[in-house]
Amino acid sequence: MGCSIYWFRADLRLLDNPQFVNACQHSESLLPVFVLPLQEQTPWCFERASKQRSAWLHQNLRDLRNSLEEKGSTLLVLEGKPSHVLPALYKEIGADALYCEAIAAPEEEQDVLELQRAGLNIHTQWQSTMLDPQTLGMDIGELPDVFTNFRQWVEKRRLKFAKPLAMPKAIPPLPTKVPQQDPIQESAITLFVNGGESHALRHLEQYCERRLPDSYKKTRNALSQFDASSKFSPWLAVGSISARTIAKRIHQYEEQYGANGGTYWLWFELLWRDYFRFLMLKYGKRLFRPMGLSQRTPNTFNPESFHQWSTGTTGIDLIDAGMRELAATGFLSNRMRQIVASHWVYAMNGNWQAGAAWFESCLIDYDVYSNQGNWLYVAGHGTDPRGGRAFNVAKQIAQYDADGSYRKRWLN
Repeated sequence: MGCSIYWFRADLRLLDNPQFVNACQHSESLLPVFVLPLQEQTPWCFERASKQRSAWLHQNLRDLRNSLEEKGSTLLVLEGKPSHVLPALYKEIGADALYCEAIAAPEEEQDVLELQRAGLNIHTQWQSTMLDPQTLGMDIGELPDVFTNFRQWVEKRRLKFAKPLAMPKAIPPLPTKVPQQDPIQESAITLFVNGGESHALRHLEQYCERRLPDSYKKTRNALSQFDASSKFSPWLAVGSISARTIAKRIHQYEEQYGANGGTYWLWFELLWRDYFRFLMLKYGKRLFRPMGLSQRTPNTFNPESFHQWSTGTTGIDLIDAGMRELAATGFLSNRMRQIVASHWVYAMNGNWQAGAAWFESCLIDYDVYSNQGNWLYVAGHGTDPRGGRAFNVAKQIAQYDADGSYRKRWLN
């Protein structure tokens, strides 16, 4: 027991945050910290995080700070590389431990490795999946490469979700010396949802109170209606709500109203999210190679065609509508993501990594696991048993925008 730092990463919540609870139980004093990344360019010469995505992160940080202050603590926000700012803070406050969640992506693992090399005593814990990996009954190295086989394995064992943890009853006092930094920004950008755990929990509750799970399976592929899909993903992406909290609430809903196709499909989508996380635990850096898990050479990058695709000026109405919605809102329906990604890779012979990087920049619900997994899947460089997903745009229009309302909304 001593002075500790809790480094919030993609877990900006107090409810069901096992590692934060662990830090509270093993610290005499505790300083909650978040490290804002420095703005940087991608290899394709655009900002790695758009204004919408940055505004979303700052909203969630403000809400987390409010929650911590209500419990007598606060959130110190620093800016820079974790390997630079955290060792200096660790030394300044006389910390003897740093707690954080484990993230299996290469850059995030490198951050932890560099902090260990700097001499910090780091405790990490895996906590971002609905299922506890320890309950799978298999080693991660044995994870099936086909999602359907994974789902069947899970269902055969009747695994549903790990039990969420309550908020910590008390947070240890702050260290006597807390540096003053506050790079959290107010933004004039209006997003279609409000950031933070308090809003996430309210959204989940109203979603269930309005009986929207009942219609989820039927409406989830709609292109733009807000209530057609759950819209849990922005909060899940930054960890303002956990998959286990959502799964538990849907389970309670089933106990009250009965299970149906919609409630099953919500769980099914959370299982896909788990699968992409477990896949990264299994394959790590291989998922970030140009050829991914395949032996195929990816398409080369063409700046001119990328400009047309990313700005919604390809001349293909549905694609242009989707890309303009993405630029304007920081969001796209799952169906539209698949359509525009497929068009970029197959119709425009685009480089899948550049497409994935554009989604990372734009999406307020960007999640390293799901974004990488889905792009690999569509482009045929991942685990798709069909070797990729080429969509027929005319067929998609006939099925999902026959009246042209979606295209009219975003092209005018």
